[in-house]
Amino acid sequence: MPPLHEAVAFIDRDHSILAFNERVLDWAHRTDVPLLERLRYLCIVSSNLDEFFEVRAATHLDALKAGDLKGAQGFEALARAAHALVGRQYALYNDELMPAFARQGIAIVAHGERNAAQRAWVHSYFESEVRPLLVPVGLDPAHPFPQVANKSLNFIVRLGGKDAFGRENEIAIVKVPRVLPRLIRMPPKVSGKKTLFVSLSSVIRAHLASLFPGREVGEFSQFRVTRHSDLAVDEDDVKDLRTALRLGLQQRHYGQALRLEVSAGCSEFLAAFLLAQFALPAPCLYRVHGPVNLVRLAQLIDLVDAPKLLFPAFRPSYPVQLQPGRSILDQVRKRDILVHHPFESFDGVLAFLREAVQDPKVLAIRQTIYRTGADSELMELLAEAVRLGKEVTAVVELKARFDEEANINWAERLEAIGAQVVYGVVGLKTHAKMLLVTRREGRSLVRYAHLSTGNYNPQTARLYTDLGFFTADPHITADVDNVFVHLASHSRLPRMAQVWLAPFHLHRKLIDRIEALGAAAAQGKKARIVLKLNALTDVPLSEALVRAGKMGVHIDLLVRGACILPARQPGVTDNIRVRSVIGRFLEHSRVFYFRLDHDEQVYLSSADWMNRNMLRRVELAWPVNDPALRQRIIDECLVAYLHDDCDAWDLMPDGRYKRAPRAGELKGHGAQAALMTRYAAPAGQERA
Repeated sequence: MPPLHEAVAFIDRDHSILAFNERVLDWAHRTDVPLLERLRYLCIVSSNLDEFFEVRAATHLDALKAGDLKGAQGFEALARAAHALVGRQYALYNDELMPAFARQGIAIVAHGERNAAQRAWVHSYFESEVRPLLVPVGLDPAHPFPQVANKSLNFIVRLGGKDAFGRENEIAIVKVPRVLPRLIRMPPKVSGKKTLFVSLSSVIRAHLASLFPGREVGEFSQFRVTRHSDLAVDEDDVKDLRTALRLGLQQRHYGQALRLEVSAGCSEFLAAFLLAQFALPAPCLYRVHGPVNLVRLAQLIDLVDAPKLLFPAFRPSYPVQLQPGRSILDQVRKRDILVHHPFESFDGVLAFLREAVQDPKVLAIRQTIYRTGADSELMELLAEAVRLGKEVTAVVELKARFDEEANINWAERLEAIGAQVVYGVVGLKTHAKMLLVTRREGRSLVRYAHLSTGNYNPQTARLYTDLGFFTADPHITADVDNVFVHLASHSRLPRMAQVWLAPFHLHRKLIDRIEALGAAAAQGKKARIVLKLNALTDVPLSEALVRAGKMGVHIDLLVRGACILPARQPGVTDNIRVRSVIGRFLEHSRVFYFRLDHDEQVYLSSADWMNRNMLRRVELAWPVNDPALRQRIIDECLVAYLHDDCDAWDLMPDGRYKRAPRAGELKGHGAQAALMTRYAAPAGQERA
C-alpha cells in the first residue's frame, strides 16, 4: 500500500467523542424540542459521559501517573474539554430547563424552598422509607474508608465533637442504597395543583444531623465516583469464559477510580480527602451545581404525565414489503426484503422467527445474540423451538459491553433445555447480526436469512435507525451458514461468494475497493464513495480514503459519532466531506456505497470503520443485489441525509463541527422527519 506523501493530522478520537456529545447536548438547548425530551437529551449526554470515563479514561490517567509527558498533556487537554462540557450541562439544567419546568408547574423542590407542610411530609418519608436503609460509617482504624461502588450516590460528612467512645474521628460516609428512587413525587395534599418532586439527595441532606446524634454536622457533600468498567479477561488463560465473566461482573463495580463528582459547595478539605482516598489528581474532580448524577433525572420523564411535553408518539408502519397474513418465508423466497427501522416496525422480524418456530418443515434455526435484552421474545421463541425438537444454535456474545449478565443468563437458560450454545471465537467479539432458518422443501434443504445492521432487540429497534435484510439468495445464505459453522467448530472458512467477513476479509476488501476507485479516478473516470457509519477511527481505512480523495474520488462520510478524518483540508482532503446527523432517533445503520461511472454497489454491514471492528470482531458486510432495494437505500439512507439541513452538522477543516446551513426555506429538511412522515402508520390502523 503506497504511503501518504503528506502526513495527515488525524483528529483525536476521544476529543471527537466529546464533540459528538456536544452535538447531542444541542438538542437539549433547542426550544423547538418538547421540554421533557430536552431533559432526556441532557440525561443521554450524562450517560454517554459515564461510559466515556468507564471505558476510555483509564489509559490517559495511567499515562499521567506514569510520568509520560505526552500522555499527561493529552490527559489535561481531555480533562479541560470534559470539564467544559459538564459545565455547559449544568448551566443548561439550572438556567434553562428548570425554569422552563417551573413555568409548567413542575419543580424539584429544594429543602430551603419547602413550606412547613412539605417539610413534614419529607420528614415522614425519610423516617419510613429512607432511614431504615442507611448505615452511616464513621471512619477510624477499625472502620477504614468503605468500598464505594461505581456511580453510586454517597455523602461525606465532617463531624464535630466526640463519638460515643470519646474519640474525635471526624469523617463519616453515608452510602445511599441503589434501591431507593432518586426522585420522589410529593402528594397533592402538599403540592397543590403543581407537580412537585424532591430529590433523594436533598431528603438525606435535610436529615444528616439526625443520623449522627450527639455530634455536630459541619461540612458535607454528596459525591459519586466513576470507575473503570471494561471487563478484562485473559481468554487464552481461561478454561470457562462464562464463569470467568460472571466473576468479573462482581468486581466491575469496584474498578480503578477515574472521576470524582462532588457538590459545587464541597469544602477543599473534603474534596482533598476524597481525592486522596481514590488516588486521583485534581483534574479528576468535578464540582457540579446540581445533582451529581444527571442520568437519574430521566425518572422525571416517566413520572410526569404531560404528553404535550413529549414528542408526539410515532407509530411505525408494518414493513411495507411484507404482506400481513401471508407466510413470510414464501415472500422471502420470491424476493429480497428490506426493513428500515424504526420507521418500519420490528414485528416482521418477530413474525419471521415465530413462523420458523411453528413450521414443522423448519429443521434448524441459528442466531447470533449480542444485545437482545433481559426480557426478549426472540429468546423465548428460540427456547420454544428447542422444545419443539428443532436444532437451535445460539452464538452468544458474552462480552457485549454492559449486557454481559443478560447474555450469560440467556446462554445458561438455552443450554439447560438442549440448545447448542457457543461463544464464538476466543479473542474476538461476535458482533455480526445473523438469523438463519433451514427448511425442508421437497428433496432439498432451503435456507432463509435475516441480516441486520443492528441488534435483535425490539426495544432499541424503536429508537435506533437500522436496516434489516431478508433473503433466500443461495449464495448469501450459504455464506451465512459457513460463518455459523466456523463460529461453532473454528474450522477454516471456505471461499465466501458474497459476504465479506471480519476479521478475515472485510478490512482488506474495503481498502481494495477504495484503492480501485482511486486508480479509476486517476484515469479520468467518475468515482464516488458515500459511507454511513457510527464511527470512523481506523487509520488504514482513513488513509485509504485520503489517497482516493487525492486521486479524484468524491467522498461523503455520514459519521454520527467519532471521526478522526479531517474534512476539506486544502491539498489533503479537498474531496472529502464529513457530516454528522443527530436526530430524534439514534443513527445506527451502516451503509457502504461505491460507484464507478454508472456501476453502483451497496453493502450493508454490522461494522463501523474502527480497528476493533475490522480486526478484533466477527462482523459481516453483504451486498444488496436487487436494484430497487439498492435505490431505496440510496434514497432513504444517503441522499436524504446528505441534504439534511435541520439535524446535520458539517465537519470544518479546523476540526470543529458547524450546523449545516439551511437551504433557504424557513423550515429545514430533516431526513428522519421525512422518513417518519413517509412510514407512519395511519391513525387507527392495527398492526399486523
